[in-house]
Amino acid sequence: MKTLRARLGRDDAGMSTAEYAVGTVGACGLGGVLVKLAQSPWFGNLVKDVIDNVTHWLPF
Repeated sequence: MKTLRARLGRDDAGMSTAEYAVGTVGACGLGGVLVKLAQSPWFGNLVKDVIDNVTHWLPF
């Protein structure tokens, strides 16, 4: 008795076009959120504070 995969004559080795589209939309959405976060004053102040205080955290 043949398995379902053997009867269909194809394998699931790669993604289909719809899966690529969903993955692309998800990646663009996440990228948009990260860009918006990076442009916020809160994030800018956080980066500035980290850079200003990094000398206190280093062992030398």
